Amino acid sequence: MLLTLPAAEAIARLAEFSAIIDARSESEFAEDRLPGAVNWPSLNDAQRKLVGTEYKQVSPFVAQKRGAALVARNIADHLEREVFDKGRDWKPLIYCWRGGKRSGSLATVLGQIGFRVHLLEGGYREYRRAVLAALDELPLRFSYRVVCGSTGSGKSRLLQVLLAQGAQVLDLEALANHRGSVLGLVPGSPQPSQKQFDSRVWDALRNFDAARPVFVESESKKVGDLRVPPLLIERMRASSCIRLDLALPARVALLIEDYDFFVTDTEAFCERLGALRALRGNEVVNGWQAAARAGRTAEVVRDLLVNHYDPIYAQSMKRNFAGIAAPHLTLEWDGSTADLEATAERVLAAG
Repeated sequence: MLLTLPAAEAIARLAEFSAIIDARSESEFAEDRLPGAVNWPSLNDAQRKLVGTEYKQVSPFVAQKRGAALVARNIADHLEREVFDKGRDWKPLIYCWRGGKRSGSLATVLGQIGFRVHLLEGGYREYRRAVLAALDELPLRFSYRVVCGSTGSGKSRLLQVLLAQGAQVLDLEALANHRGSVLGLVPGSPQPSQKQFDSRVWDALRNFDAARPVFVESESKKVGDLRVPPLLIERMRASSCIRLDLALPARVALLIEDYDFFVTDTEAFCERLGALRALRGNEVVNGWQAAARAGRTAEVVRDLLVNHYDPIYAQSMKRNFAGIAAPHLTLEWDGSTADLEATAERVLAAG
């Protein structure tokens, strides 16, 4: 059986489906996809290029024949690899770019087998429109508690502990795969696309309970190269703040622990420091790089905090987060796991 669902209805019912199948190519899938989707390309990237070339250089009719043969072969591979162990009650949702031939072909075959197949009307394009529309409304439903504090004070760690203790947490840095500063990109681990980041934020927000607060870190408009949805950042900046303080020596130790890849790869650290030349000047950056190469990483981190990050962060918070002038809570911890857990308990007790 083959059924077609409008995008809004399909998105609202995602949890009902046994599988969410993306019939687009692997590069389209990598850029963004529905939450929990798996990739069964009707045409992979190389095949799409081949068919497209024949469409332009030979004729649409020849290209369609080529495409049909490739799609049929790929669907057969998917069936043999993925479907033979599925029972009659297996119920997939399938989509491609616009809900057309690529998803329709796969859906037709699965429907003929006897599965209850749902096709996303309008495909990924309509899903993307629905996500953007939701991000223009969804952030308004929630009250936020913004965790503020100087670089290295443990804001992200507090969010993780709050999550473990049952709080609703929107960890934008985790969703963006970036730690929110010039040094924040994890080597060898690129950020998602903007579309995928939008999807991750939407997916997190849609699963929150509006009757409970959402804890979030005091991010800027961008996390690395990714833009935070405008309405969300606007709501965050108007929300109450929780200030988290940690003594400078403990902040240095925390950052060295969190950024251990820079300790083990000095040249990568020096290369990243080079991005600060426009702000700090060649003499300062050259001094940091020389100290790092001499093994004085802690000295560099301390100087970065005192002379670069702390002044910039203080100015940014004063300018953008009105609640920082009179925080809902001010909390100081000692850098230990036990104290951070106790701190999280105090945050939750305060509501």
